Amino acid sequence: MSDRLPTDGTAAAGAVATPPEVRSVSTEDILDALRRGWRDFEEAPFHGLVFGAVYALGGLALAFWAFESGLSYLMYPAIIGFAMLGPFAAVGLYEIARLREKGVRPTWGAILRTLKAQGGAELAWMAFVTLFVFMAWMYAAQLLVAIFFGLDHFSTFGEFLSLIATTGEGWLFFVIGNALGAAALFVVFSLTVISVPLLLDREVDFVTAMLTSLRAVATSPKPMLVWAGIVFAILLVAALPAFLGLPVAIPVLGFATWRLYRKIVAQ
Repeated sequence: MSDRLPTDGTAAAGAVATPPEVRSVSTEDILDALRRGWRDFEEAPFHGLVFGAVYALGGLALAFWAFESGLSYLMYPAIIGFAMLGPFAAVGLYEIARLREKGVRPTWGAILRTLKAQGGAELAWMAFVTLFVFMAWMYAAQLLVAIFFGLDHFSTFGEFLSLIATTGEGWLFFVIGNALGAAALFVVFSLTVISVPLLLDREVDFVTAMLTSLRAVATSPKPMLVWAGIVFAILLVAALPAFLGLPVAIPVLGFATWRLYRKIVAQ
């Protein structure tokens, strides 16, 4: 029987009972996956750029909403939270990588059929979990701002940055906020780094997928922590210049994550 999810989008009633085998990886495996992800992007740049551009447009829309709503001081927390949604932006990229493994030329029809099939399946539950953490993080960020600076609105984003950089309360806010943001990001990373490609590749439920992802992180904690740091650093640098770097960063990281998934989960 194929490990592939049903193409009609139905839940996998006969899901695999035995959890997937998880292999340990080294830091060199992490770097090798990143190198291979870059080569994969060079070999199939067009589809990757499209998915990356869509993700970047989502970031721009989020930034526009924050400024229009007078919540520009939430831009940095929003960028951190937006990184949590990266694994779902890469679903189409995982399908491209899967098709290329089989020697099949990726087409928009094949990619979109997979995305449609996954839309009503276990992946939707994973998206719900991630969105819940994202919303909890944004509410926590707003609460921190209220605790440290009161409920007054800041007239400009520059005023808010100046307050952080020039006051003791600002520095304390920056440290605590980044620590909480890093914790939230690592929780989402641990739940999704393997689970999202696994749900695309095999007939498993989302709970099994999340547990497999957690086992992968627990089996190779230091290398996976390195990978989490690399992913966040690349996304942050790519997002800072008006999200202009994301059309390249997203496909490279997506293809690299698929390569890493293949190293961790036994066939």
